[in-house]
Amino acid sequence: MKISNIYAVYFSPVGSTGKVTKAAAERAAALLEERTGERIPVTEIDFTLPEARGEKHVFGKDELVFFGTPTYAGRIPNKALPFVEDLFEGSSTPLCAVATFGNRSYDDVLREIVSVSAKNGFTPIAAAAIVSRHVFSDIMAEGRPDDEDMEVVRALAEAAAGKIMDAGEGDLRRIDLGEPGPYYRPLGRDGEPVNFLKAKPKTDTEKCIRCGMCARKCPLGSIDKEDVTSVTGICIKCQSCVRRCPTQAKYFDDEQMMSHLAMLEANYAERRAKSELIV
Repeated sequence: MKISNIYAVYFSPVGSTGKVTKAAAERAAALLEERTGERIPVTEIDFTLPEARGEKHVFGKDELVFFGTPTYAGRIPNKALPFVEDLFEGSSTPLCAVATFGNRSYDDVLREIVSVSAKNGFTPIAAAAIVSRHVFSDIMAEGRPDDEDMEVVRALAEAAAGKIMDAGEGDLRRIDLGEPGPYYRPLGRDGEPVNFLKAKPKTDTEKCIRCGMCARKCPLGSIDKEDVTSVTGICIKCQSCVRRCPTQAKYFDDEQMMSHLAMLEANYAERRAKSELIV
């Protein structure tokens, strides 16, 4: 089977998902070039920010897509799910699902990516969940993805290239992981369920330099560009504003969210989860 283009498509508020998705796509391109002698271009489609979601992307059967999202409550971020469902369409296009997660579990996120992409005309051929630093914490999965995790990223690319090279026209071996289950319910430090859906970032006005970075990098455009201390829309707790603020002026202090963070750091700070490949 001949591939003419490879795409790294991702939703990546703090950058980790984009990093591993692009790495997998570039590795697959290099492997296929080695085997065929033909250069295959890699194109990034980063649909994290509102301005990047203005058009639908349709892919052909001679293209290969690596599709990545982070794991929120064990699934695709729920406010990003409509973008995944509506903006991307395949024509029996081979697809590799990529998810990042913060050392607890990736739960059903790969099932959801595979299921949605199959309904949208793609042919899922492989999937990988890659441990990355948890966006809530500075100590959970610190330094990851590391070399061991990136080996799984490379293995994903190798599995995809192998299936592509072994397949005849319309003869790709696909994966089917079933339908996703319910969302993960966050727990507090006492083990009881917590709810912080309405939590929004706050601003230390003494540190804030009004650069507007937080507003520009908010995936839902929820931070007021004229008054960055005001969050006028939905917050998905992605931490983009917190992680990208040059003066560390953004923070969360919601009691239930902090209780959940305390539970996570008490149980998942040490190296616990492994990155995984499904082929």
